[in-house]
Amino acid sequence: MKKFLFLIVCLAGLNACNESQEWKTLFNGKDLTGWKQICGEAPFSVEDGCIVTKGINGKVNSFLAADEEFGDFILEFEFKMDEGFNSGVQFRGHLDTAGRVYGYQFEHCGNPARSWTGGIYDERRRGWLYKLTWNPKGREANHLGEWNTGRIEAVGNHIRTFVNGVLCSDILDDADASGIIALQSHAAYNNEKMIGSEARWRNIRICTVHPEKYLLPEDGEVYQYNWISNTLSERQRKEGWKLLWDGKTTAGWRSAKGDTFPEKGWHIEDGMLVVEGSNGAESSNGGDIVTGRMYKNFWLSVDFQITRGANSGIKYFVRPDLYKSDASAIGCEFQILDDQLHPDAKLGVRGNRTLASLYDLIPADKSDAWFYKDQWNTAWVKVQGQHVEHWLNGVKVVEYERNTQEWNALVAYSKYRNWDNFGNHEEGFILLQDHGDEVHFKNILIKEF
Repeated sequence: MKKFLFLIVCLAGLNACNESQEWKTLFNGKDLTGWKQICGEAPFSVEDGCIVTKGINGKVNSFLAADEEFGDFILEFEFKMDEGFNSGVQFRGHLDTAGRVYGYQFEHCGNPARSWTGGIYDERRRGWLYKLTWNPKGREANHLGEWNTGRIEAVGNHIRTFVNGVLCSDILDDADASGIIALQSHAAYNNEKMIGSEARWRNIRICTVHPEKYLLPEDGEVYQYNWISNTLSERQRKEGWKLLWDGKTTAGWRSAKGDTFPEKGWHIEDGMLVVEGSNGAESSNGGDIVTGRMYKNFWLSVDFQITRGANSGIKYFVRPDLYKSDASAIGCEFQILDDQLHPDAKLGVRGNRTLASLYDLIPADKSDAWFYKDQWNTAWVKVQGQHVEHWLNGVKVVEYERNTQEWNALVAYSKYRNWDNFGNHEEGFILLQDHGDEVHFKNILIKEF
C-alpha cells in the first residue's frame, strides 16, 4: 500500500512538472504572422495549417525566420518532406555581411541512403558538426514522406536533437549562444528531383522559461561530440578520457628522434597543432613527434584537417628505440591522405595506402565514412589486446588481429618485412607524422582500457 501511494505521489509530481512548462506557439497555423523571409527566393506559404516550401533551381538557400531571436530553449515541431529534397531548421543562426544565413541547422535529409535527419550542420561555416554515422540508431528514427516530430534542446553549450523521441545528435559547442530560428529551403543546384519537391512544418512551439528543467534524459550509448577545442566534457571525464595535447603548449610531446620538441616544422595556431609544409619531403623539416610515454590498450581520438594534396599519418606501437630509420619513425599507421590528389593513393596493393587505411597493409572501407577534406574529420584507433580497429567519422573502416600467422604473413609482403616483430609489441608510442605537407590536428584524446 505504501509503495502504491508513493507511486501516485511521484506521478502527480511529474504531471505537475509537465503542466508547469511554459510553451510559446511560433506559428499560428493560419498565416506567416511572426515570420519573414530573410534569404533566397524559394516560396514559403501556408496550406492546410502548415508552412510549406518548394525547391527551386539556384545556388542560394532560402530561409523563413521567426521575428525573435532566442538563446537557451527547447524547440518542438512537426515536419514532413518529400524524398530527394533537402531542408532543415536553423537555430541560433545569424546573417553575414552579404545577407546569407550561417550557423546551426537541424538537418532534414531527403536521401534515404544517407538518412541524416536530426544531424547538426553548421551552415556556411564549419560544415557537419554531428554526422549520423556516429549514431546508427538515430538514422532509423525519421520516416521520410510522413509526419515526424523534431526537438532541439539548446541550453548553454550543450545541444541535442531528437526525431520521434529518438536522440539523434549530442554536441558541446561554444560558437553561438543565441540567434534566429528559421526554416530552410535548400537550393536545387540543377537537381531535377529537388525542383518542386516540398517540405512542411506545423505545431511549432518553443520553451524559453527554465528549459534546463525539462531536458530529456541522457543517453550514454549515443556518442557525444565535444566541439569546444581541446577540452573534456563532464561526461568524457567520467568515461575516462584524457587530453593528450592541451591545445596551448608542446607539453607531453617530443621529437621521435630526440628528447625535446622540434624547434622547427611544427607550430601552435588557434588551438591547432600544425605540421608545416616542406614540399612533401618526409621528415626533412621538423620530423615526427611522439607522446611522452607508451600505450598498450586504448581508444585514441584525433581530429584532423588536411590541406590540398596533403600526406600525413597517425602511428601507434611506434618503437624508435628498436626501429631506426632516416625517414619517418616506424609503426602501424592510420593513413592521412588526400586520395584524389596525392600519388601515394595509387600505390600499394588494392588501395592500402589510401585515407584511414592501415598503411601498406589493409585498405580502408570508406563506403559510408563521409570524409570531407575541407572540414574537420575524426580518426579513431581502438586497441584492445591483439584486436585493432580504425574508424573514420564514426564508421569502422579497418579491423584486424595482431600476433597471428595471418598478420605475420601480411607484414612479410609489405614494406615492413625487414622490421623484426613489426606491429606485435605489447605497447608503443603514439606518433603524428611530418610528411612535408601542412596538416592540422586538435582534440587529441585517449581513453585507456
